This record gives sequence, C-alpha cells and structure tokens, in this order.
Amino acid sequence: MSFALGVIPVALLLLGFPIFLVLLSGVTVALVFYMKLPLAALHQNLFGAIDAYALLAIPFFIYAGELMGRGSVAKRLVDFVQAGVGSVRGSLGVTTVGASAIFGAISGASAATVATIGKVMLPALRGAGYPEKFTAGLITAVGAIDIIIPPSIPMIVYAMAAEESVPRLYAAGILPGLLISAMLAAYVIWFARRNGVGAGERFQPRVLLRATGRGVWALGAPFIILGGIYGGVFSPTEAAAVACVYSAFVTRFVYRELGWREILEAAAATTIFTGQVLLIVACANVFAWLLTVNQVPAAMVAWLDSLHVSAWMLLAAINVGLLVVGCFLDPLSAILLLTPLLVPLVKAVGIDTVHFGVVVTVNLAIGLFHPPFGMNIFVAQSVLGLQPGVIYRGIVPFLLIYLVALILITYIPEISLLGVRLLLGQA
Repeated sequence: MSFALGVIPVALLLLGFPIFLVLLSGVTVALVFYMKLPLAALHQNLFGAIDAYALLAIPFFIYAGELMGRGSVAKRLVDFVQAGVGSVRGSLGVTTVGASAIFGAISGASAATVATIGKVMLPALRGAGYPEKFTAGLITAVGAIDIIIPPSIPMIVYAMAAEESVPRLYAAGILPGLLISAMLAAYVIWFARRNGVGAGERFQPRVLLRATGRGVWALGAPFIILGGIYGGVFSPTEAAAVACVYSAFVTRFVYRELGWREILEAAAATTIFTGQVLLIVACANVFAWLLTVNQVPAAMVAWLDSLHVSAWMLLAAINVGLLVVGCFLDPLSAILLLTPLLVPLVKAVGIDTVHFGVVVTVNLAIGLFHPPFGMNIFVAQSVLGLQPGVIYRGIVPFLLIYLVALILITYIPEISLLGVRLLLGQA
C-alpha cells in the first residue's frame, strides 16, 4: 500500500505529471491491486467529493473577479487608495498594497490580482523612480494577501476538508490579512524614505471625493459580500452568487464597459478554471479518503502522542513542512492532501482548527511567490514582462516580512480568533 500511496505519487510528481493524475494514479493502483475494490468505488467518491454546497461559492467568486478584472475596476480602486494615501512618501507602493487587498476582497484569487493590479501600477511605479527589483518584488508578493483576506477560495476548500465553518474562517482571516498589509506598507514607506523615491502628492479632499465617487460601485462588492455574511443576510455561497449579479450589473449597466459578449467570455473562462479546480478537488479528496480508510491519520496521532510533542513544536514543524510543500504544489492541492493528515494532529494537542486554517493559508500564500515555482512569479513574468532574475532578487525582503507575520500569526492565536469573536460572537 505504501508503494501505491507514497512511491507512485512522488515519482509521477517528479516526472512532471499533472497533480490530479498523480493522485488518481496512486488511488487506482491501491484500489485495484491492494484493496481489491471495484472501480465503482472510485467513481462514487470522485463525484461525492464535489457534491458539496460550499464548493458552489468557488465558481461564483471566480466569475465575480473575472467580471471586475475585465473593466476599469482596478484603475478605480487604485485611484481611490492613491487619493487617500496622499503625500506619504512611498504612496504608490502603499497604493499597490491597499488596492491589491481591496481587489482580493472581491475575487479571492492571487494570480488575478497580480495581473490586474500589476498592469495598472507597474508603469506608475517605474515612472516614480522605484528600482525595478523593488517593483517586481512588490507586485509579485502583494497578491498573496488575497487568499488570506476573505473571500478566500483556499479557505473554502480548507473548510470543506476540515469540516469547519466558512464564515468563521473568513472572520479569522481578516486581521491576519490586515496585519500583513500593514507590515508591507510600513516597509514600502521605509524603503521610499531611505532611497529618496516615491514622493507623494499633497492630500486633497476634493480629489478623494472624486475618486470615491468613481470607485464607489467597485468598493461596494466587498461590503456586500462580507456585510451580507456577517449581517446574517446570506451564506457565503449565496454571497458569492450575489457578488456575481452585482459585478455583472456594475460592469454592464453602471460603468458600461462590458457587453454581453464579454460577459459570456468571462463565464467561459470561469468554467474552464472551475473545471480545473474541481478536478483537483475530486482527486485529492479520493486520495484523502483512501488515507483515512487505511487509518493513516489515526496512526500519525498515535505516533505523535508517543513522542509527547508540544503544540508550539508541532506548529513549527508543520510550518516548515508547509513552506516546502508550497514551493511545489498549488494551495488547493496542498490543502486537500494535507488537511486530513494534519487536522487530527493539531486537534490532539489542543490547537483550534480555525486558527490552524489561517496558519495553513498564510504558509501556502507564501508559496505563491516563493522561488522557484511560485505561481505569482510566472504570472508576473508572462503578463507583466518582468525578468525572473529581477523578481527572485526583489521578493527577498517581502518574503522575510511574510515569514515574520507567519510567526506572529502562528504563536499568537488571538490575531486570528479575535475576528471570530468580534464578528460572530464565538470563541
């Protein structure tokens, strides 16, 4: 069995096979040659894995982000944040951070933010005299905030895999996302002052009011999504559906930027991406089911209990492991593969699974721009035309900032759980 569930997947992964095929091959070999089960069990579990109401939120949020990303929403958000930042030195860099966080609260997709906000900010940052290395690192790294701040697609997948509440995870992700944003903005300001670049323009209330008026419809999406969820108006899945309708209405009738053809093209792109995501979800869930059936998580809990490992030591080991995994696997695959194994371990030492979900998400967010295979690196290289070597050198200080934030979030659970208490009144 270890050959089917261990050797085969690792070998295929090293050979460059797609992750869904890696998982499916290991499960098929295990079922046919070791467990002697009919392949009908594989079919049933594949379809059962995606038969979950919470997963409906994924295509809805993706579609809302597609619609908003095809118009001038990003430019309007940038103008709004820039007008609010004003004369702070490094204002363009701070604007990049703030606009990325707000756009992430609409789409929840990191790569889309790097591409969309990056296209708007890259010429402006270059024109303001920011070094190319700094600009490349900032744009590549800042998009990772978007899978931490709700609505986060990886958090939906973690909630399903760990049998947790999506609203609780969303509430727990707000303060960590804001903390990372604040740390990045502080570094940008320090860098700009130290290097004498990025002088801001004088704050003008009139400019802010005009930018707010132009961007108020774009800013409405995060308020509708989060306000509706925590106001008890609708569930996260319903909030995602409302976000789709709202995004289509704004881009078609308010801003008049997209025709029906573009709206259908966005739907087609969403369908393709959703199919890719759900294929991975189905295969990873079957793989996790097979591990559970063979009592792998229970054996790991027993082994951990025999070692008498403390909570902080376990979290340190898991962080290191997740950082390594995040360099090679996308967040959704990593969550689906590892959550069934790790959640029993953290429960055994008394770690809150909502707090742990945030820790997992932050780790995998770092993996999105961590060399050598971070997805955001490839997005910045292909869409924005940035050179890989420049990106690798530029992300180093931002990587260190994320790692410091990860340590704080890991060992101060209140950073995550305070949002749950304030928004939901739960411990």
